[in-house]
Amino acid sequence: MADFETVRAADVPAEASLLDVREGYEFAEGHAPGALHIPVDEIPARFEAELDPDEDYYVICRTGGRAVQITAWLTGQGYSAVFVGDGMGGWLEAGRPMESSTGEDPQVR
Repeated sequence: MADFETVRAADVPAEASLLDVREGYEFAEGHAPGALHIPVDEIPARFEAELDPDEDYYVICRTGGRAVQITAWLTGQGYSAVFVGDGMGGWLEAGRPMESSTGEDPQVR
């Protein structure tokens, strides 16, 4: 059993700190407004400088595979992390707000 909480994208609080661990091109194509972007492979080098150990982070990727790994890892480092189990696909399906950095309509792929 996991030592962290799992929620659906529809249930992420509006004021939550969202940590998006997808690749840069994925984030650019569509992400939640205000989400902190740190690609999965950069987390070990950046987490201490960029994450507040007193903050609750909702960790999200496209479908959940990367986010579950990072949620478990951050929890093991003493951080509070919640796994967004249905990822950005669930975020889109739930009609949650999205934006893109490309000038195109936001999308998840």
